[in-house]
Amino acid sequence: MPAPKPRPSGLDDASASAPVAPAADPRSIDPRLGDTIDVPPETPLERLRCLRDTVLAESEALRRTAQTLSADAVRAAELTADCRGSVIVTGIGKAGWIGQKIAATLASVGTPAHFLHPSEAVHGDLGRVRKDDLVWAFSNSGRSEEVLAIAAHLRQYSHGLVAITADADNPLAAAADLVVTIGKHREACHNGLAPTCSTTAMLAVGDAIALLSSRIRRFTPQDFARFHPGGALGRKLTVVDDIMRDVAHCRIAPHDVPVRQAMVVAGLHGRRSGAVMLVDPADQTLSGIFTDSDLARLLESRREGELDRPVSELMTRCPTTIRSGSQLRDAIAILSQRRISELPVVDTTGRPIGLIDITDVVSLEGSGATPSPSSVKLTAHV
Repeated sequence: MPAPKPRPSGLDDASASAPVAPAADPRSIDPRLGDTIDVPPETPLERLRCLRDTVLAESEALRRTAQTLSADAVRAAELTADCRGSVIVTGIGKAGWIGQKIAATLASVGTPAHFLHPSEAVHGDLGRVRKDDLVWAFSNSGRSEEVLAIAAHLRQYSHGLVAITADADNPLAAAADLVVTIGKHREACHNGLAPTCSTTAMLAVGDAIALLSSRIRRFTPQDFARFHPGGALGRKLTVVDDIMRDVAHCRIAPHDVPVRQAMVVAGLHGRRSGAVMLVDPADQTLSGIFTDSDLARLLESRREGELDRPVSELMTRCPTTIRSGSQLRDAIAILSQRRISELPVVDTTGRPIGLIDITDVVSLEGSGATPSPSSVKLTAHV
């Protein structure tokens, strides 16, 4: 791993973490031209102040936007939740990039959505819009020519047009069925030009409406998992049934047989795991667990004679279990907190239906893969 680069001269740990007062207006008047010019930050502390001022300006824009949200935003979420088609998101420039992100957010929380580029729309992509679709149009000014050129068509051939703009006094707002205003914000850019505060507010409002609509539709973590089968999110939301060793590949024995016989019976099953699950012969519910560590302790202490005792006398009674349908992250937490290597999976009646083995969890974490039921069980049992 390369050594970390040294901190810039003049910016030590104390000064970097200390509160920095807001910068004075970095602009001055050019005496020759009479124009306002920017004075670039010269020292490390001044540059750090610029970074912090930008973040503070955008956070202030979010605070103001949150206070001005109205029932129109709620109505937009309700229309989105009731949409029977797709949500078509459009916008140009920076607002277009925000729109693309919002379309991705909508899709990930259960609302079919895709982005429609205004320039491509007038060259045939308007054919994507259907009567059951709801359109979201992003434009800070509400005067973007490319968006206005397709606004009337979008409203006519969709279920409705929602405009998300700075205010309601603009042509796009006039063309829409519903207007959600985000407020007018001075941009954090030192020239007051580059979209920063306005796009941050636009993104936050889009996310807020998308998430409210998902709650109205009762979108659950299980629904979320269906749309995120890959990566860290997929692993977090995987259920234990998808990665456990199913009962046909587990070591199981009645609890009333001798330890020696339990180990022999359990050894007849496929791949070896680190524990034998012991069941009540009467109802097949899980009554205990006997691990390889338990066996090793018997042998190390020269208690071989106890191998002929009933395993019920030596097993761990009422072992920690996890219910079928639980999330993998809960199983990992139990394994970590209890410092155990095997975790039986039981059904609602207490019967074992599988086993989570720590080695299988470690292999998943190491590979970075998110399992499908078939792929994990195939690799876990051979």
